[in-house]
Amino acid sequence: QVQLVESGGGSVQSGGSLRLSCAASGFTVIPRCMGWFRQATGKEREGVAIIDIYDGTTYADSVKGRFTISKDNAKNTLYLQMNSLTPEDTAMYYCAAGYSPSSNDRAFAYWGQGTQVTVSS
Repeated sequence: QVQLVESGGGSVQSGGSLRLSCAASGFTVIPRCMGWFRQATGKEREGVAIIDIYDGTTYADSVKGRFTISKDNAKNTLYLQMNSLTPEDTAMYYCAAGYSPSSNDRAFAYWGQGTQVTVSS
């Protein structure tokens, strides 16, 4: 059974940093793509950062230069280092995995339960 379990969310002041982790288990075939998505209250879910084992990493324009996605294959864990956080980064953050080369959230078959990030000004 595939599981994605996020951790590392919390509350931080503007300008602060957080590191999210996503522990993956149960995959019989390594997903091509793993990524982080977020959904703020009243807004649609958006892609934040994706790592594709063939095509590398992509970031939303709003987080470029501030967020870094990485993966530790030995630990089956995906990370999102978030620096210079602003209140606009406040959202529920989800880890996702899929086999299609796409940044569209509908291409991701597996999802974690989410971890809340709240940034205060």
